[in-house]
Amino acid sequence: MMIRPIESNDAKEFLELNKRVDASGFMLHEPGERNTTVDQQKEAIEKVLSEERSAFFVAESAGTLAGFIAAFGGKMKRNKHSAYIALGVHDAFYGQGIATSLIERVYEWANEMGISRLELTVIKDNEKAINLYQKMGFQIEGEKIHSLMIDGQPANEYYMYKLN
Repeated sequence: MMIRPIESNDAKEFLELNKRVDASGFMLHEPGERNTTVDQQKEAIEKVLSEERSAFFVAESAGTLAGFIAAFGGKMKRNKHSAYIALGVHDAFYGQGIATSLIERVYEWANEMGISRLELTVIKDNEKAINLYQKMGFQIEGEKIHSLMIDGQPANEYYMYKLN
């Protein structure tokens, strides 16, 4: 497995990975809801890559994109020390340490950039992800009540953070 920065020519495969990750039911997009085109995905990747305090890494295994992590850094003086992260791993690659490796790579990037706070949100019922984040040093900061509607039912999310 190799962790590397995403490239704009990864757009098609990354879009397929996103759709597979969405199918887990634990991401913001509903399964099957994503209707992004390859060109739109390419533009979105290029936009993140152009931002000075943001990063986007993929895990590649056997020539296939197996996971991703994106870190979106604050743009103002008061929040440029922080970054919001989004993580996804293809279900066929669960249990192989990909999520851990991606998070560790973001920790390296954050240290290089002088970012001292990483934050994320996670659906409260996603115990597997919560356990991973806690193992990696994240703490629950609070709860967003009824922040999502999943299958017509309100769902809560945890705010989680890690200080470097």
